[in-house]
This record gives sequence, C-alpha cells and structure tokens, in this order.
Amino acid sequence: MSTMRKPEAVATGLQVLQPSGWPQPKGYANGIMAEGRLVVTGGVVGWDVAGRFADGFVAQVRQTLENIVAILAEGGAQPHHLVRLTWYVVDMDEYVTNLKALGKAYREVIGTHYPSMALVQVVRLVEPSARLEIEATAVVSR
Repeated sequence: MSTMRKPEAVATGLQVLQPSGWPQPKGYANGIMAEGRLVVTGGVVGWDVAGRFADGFVAQVRQTLENIVAILAEGGAQPHHLVRLTWYVVDMDEYVTNLKALGKAYREVIGTHYPSMALVQVVRLVEPSARLEIEATAVVSR
C-alpha cells in the first residue's frame, strides 16, 4: 500500500489507497481511508426541487451531482469529503458514449476529487424517467 499522504489528505482527513505497482485509476480511486463523521445519501436522481427530470443523460448526471452536493451540505460536508459513489445506470453504453461530457460535468460540480466508485447497469430504476441513480458516502474529519 502506498503510504504517501497528499497535502489535501491532511486537510480533509482522507487518504487515497493506491497499492504499489497498480495502474493509476482515471476518474476514481481504488480505495480511500477516512476517519470522522459519516454522511450518507440514499439513491439520488437527476430531478430538480419540483421533481422535474433534466433532459438527457449528461444533464441528469449534472443534476444528480448537484443534488448530492446539496444533501452533503445539509450534513456539513462538501464534495472533497466524498469517499464513495455508487452509480446505477440503465444503459452502460449511454454512460461510455458520454464519458468526456460526464467528466466535464463531474469536475464542474464535484471538482477534481475522485473517491472510490462503482458503476452498475440495472434493468430499471424506481423513477421511470431516471437514467441513473447515485449513492454517496462522505466522511467529515473531526
């Protein structure tokens, strides 16, 4: 395991876990170690406060991430406190086809902090108009 702590790790209380010799992941971390207060979301979808879904996959991703940021704020957390995101998408090809635009939307909302992530294709979500759902876990250092 890499024991190097980046400067932001000291400030946030998070440490990225990157086993020695493993290829560097792009857009996520293999693991994160954290200590502090846990903030967890349910499955968050890409609708606005009126329950209207954003039009299109990338727009729903952006709205979903903005909704996660709003929930984190309620718990005293910020995007850099994220330790895990689990993405559920109804169409993996839609995700892969839009990687560049997704990365741009992610960086504009979350920044350049990349927590541990998992991506799963599902048959459908509870909300028929939802193209994706994301669960988030954050840890706010003490």
